[in-house]
Amino acid sequence: MTSLPSVAVTRTPKSESEFRKYSNSFLPSEKSLGVSYQRSTQSDGVSEAPRCLDFREALSLIKEGTKVESAFYVPILQECINKKLVSDAQKIHAHIVKTGAHKDTFLMTFLLNAYAKCGRMETARKVFDELPHRNVVSWTALMTGYVHDSKPELAVQIFREMLKAGAYPTNYTLGAALSACSDLYSKELGKQIHGYSIKYRIDFDASIGNSLCSLYSKCGTLDCAVKAFRGIRDKNVISWTAVISALGDNGEAATGLQFFVEMLSEDIQPNEFTLTSALSLCCVMQSLDIGTQIHSLAIKLGFESNLPIKNSVMYSYLKCGRIHEAKKLFDEMETISLVTWNAMIAGHARMMDYATDDLAAYQCGTEALSIFLKLNRSGMKPDLFTFSSVLTVCSSLVALEQGEQVHAQTIKTGFLSDVVVGTALVNMYNKCGSIEKASKAFVEMSTRTLISWTAMITGFAQNGHPQQALQLFEDMRLAGVRPNKVTFVGVLSACSHAGMVDEALDYFKMMKNVYKISPVMDHYACLIDMFVRLGRLGEAFDFIKEMDFEPNEFIWSILIAGCRSQGKSELGFYAAEQLLKLKPKDTETYNLLLNMYLSAGKWKDVSRVRKMMKEEKLGGLKDWSWISIKDKVYSFKRNAQSNAQSGEMYELLGNLHEKAKSFGYEREGSLEVTDDEEDVDEENAFSSTVYHSEKLAVAFGLLNTSNAVPIPIRVTKSISMCKDCHHFIRIISVLSGREIIIRDSKRLHKFINGHCSCGDFGALI
Repeated sequence: MTSLPSVAVTRTPKSESEFRKYSNSFLPSEKSLGVSYQRSTQSDGVSEAPRCLDFREALSLIKEGTKVESAFYVPILQECINKKLVSDAQKIHAHIVKTGAHKDTFLMTFLLNAYAKCGRMETARKVFDELPHRNVVSWTALMTGYVHDSKPELAVQIFREMLKAGAYPTNYTLGAALSACSDLYSKELGKQIHGYSIKYRIDFDASIGNSLCSLYSKCGTLDCAVKAFRGIRDKNVISWTAVISALGDNGEAATGLQFFVEMLSEDIQPNEFTLTSALSLCCVMQSLDIGTQIHSLAIKLGFESNLPIKNSVMYSYLKCGRIHEAKKLFDEMETISLVTWNAMIAGHARMMDYATDDLAAYQCGTEALSIFLKLNRSGMKPDLFTFSSVLTVCSSLVALEQGEQVHAQTIKTGFLSDVVVGTALVNMYNKCGSIEKASKAFVEMSTRTLISWTAMITGFAQNGHPQQALQLFEDMRLAGVRPNKVTFVGVLSACSHAGMVDEALDYFKMMKNVYKISPVMDHYACLIDMFVRLGRLGEAFDFIKEMDFEPNEFIWSILIAGCRSQGKSELGFYAAEQLLKLKPKDTETYNLLLNMYLSAGKWKDVSRVRKMMKEEKLGGLKDWSWISIKDKVYSFKRNAQSNAQSGEMYELLGNLHEKAKSFGYEREGSLEVTDDEEDVDEENAFSSTVYHSEKLAVAFGLLNTSNAVPIPIRVTKSISMCKDCHHFIRIISVLSGREIIIRDSKRLHKFINGHCSCGDFGALI
């Protein structure tokens, strides 16, 4: 596909008028599907007036074998196209051959078009090969059919054959060829066709300009796409829709909306595709006001019941955080398509990432699972987009049981073989702490992408298996897959967990020198985390000086935690001042600072930090944990006593605290700015950590799961674990003989026999 045949640049295109006399009959009829067919009859030699036949009567006439004029077939075939009546088209085809009408090129080209539009390209090609004479309409109809049948390479092949045969392409032919180039992302061939259209001065044509705009957009050349649009002489609604979509697809949402406004000022009425494109731009910009105006315009234009537009409006509400408005629109829909269900599930899944806190994220996630359950009960079958969204939700909620049920459903429906679903499944098992099942799912994938490899490497690192992570990285390189910056975050994280300094620095150099990847904040965070874990604070601070940008809140927090654990007060205070300069927006960060200043008796600094929190309008810590048992989710708040088993839970915790003392456990207190605490003083600065939410959730899990068949206890926590809870639950894993997995706001903690997958780094906080 390097270039066009030389004949392409030595012939003049056919005039548009000559093409139109053939092509108009190929356009879908805008009339009612009840088509009339006239037939003249004679009785006793007396001519009767023509009589109108409906579609079925006309078809019956053909079945009887009555010979008719060629023009009689055309409206019947058009009806077959409109209703996708392939079997009836085949009957008409047989009658055409039987009566000898197959010698009519126009009729056979129309038949070819009918097969193509009904998706029967093999039959269409046979009709084409048997044509007594091929004209530009025949070639164009076959090309267009292949484009619509998602076989652009065959469309290009037909285009080449047409040029070699000496046929002259028209603007419609070139538009079809450009559409094929667009599907193939073949910018070079598209540029040759563009040059051809310029040479013969037909590049201003709408069908060519629209196709060029889409081609250049798909190939990431936005300037050329806009230029192609500007070059169209008579822009139609398809032209405007193409350029608006192009701008949106290439990250220029604001400009896309400006073009939409310009289109309206030109008195071009948008269609449903224009409106959905404009609404998608509002989603990107999270501009609900403009989205509401476009929704009003859609209603005014008669698209009130249009499902794609309703879906777009609903998704705009979801993306802007207006859950209730989206649900109201969803509940009012008379017809709910799978796209609608997917939009609701994906919208709630996305809201988890933008939620104000983990509790709000948890609520969005549980609602997404509830919607998925309703989808299954509706009788509609989920697709790969549904499964990937739901598995992502299960990952965030650490909802292993639900995730396993979805896994079973993907096997039953055959979607497990899809690489997107397979990768989401691997990620779900990783985040739920089930590394064995994640590894099994990864090995069973028939196709793996870079994202699949990266998910598994990161999973090994997060679950405390650094050696497997690094080995898998080397396997990936041997397989010829090129790592990206996210892959190297997983690799450096594995080195950090294993304390492999030399290897980490080698991989860091490999990333920069071999793969030409510029380090980002996460890469430096992994290396600094490694030095802090090893107690090499001096090297950690020296490494900061090598960074090309200022450290973020996370890096300074790591350094503060390391300084506190090693008694390096002055370095810790320096890091704290740097952190305060960033004016963090996270309550947990301020809580870390308060604990450090409080333990050092720096009450002025305590007051200063509290004042900053009030200025930033930050509330207290929302300490929530939840656990899923037998498909039911139970949530716990710090010091809560509302659960029916509260007495048993507190009694169990008391016994466990006593037993833990024999392992050297001593209860520690810490300052906590909770929702119901407004002020801190010297007399009441430390709060008890006996009943932190994760302790209650773990106790509930121990009471309500069987020890006979010990299953891991999985808890999700809205904030980071404190040092005391980390130490205590590490001991509980020994006392109970149970695996305990806690995913807090910072990392995964997998406690097995007194060891944590985080390398006990959580004990530094």
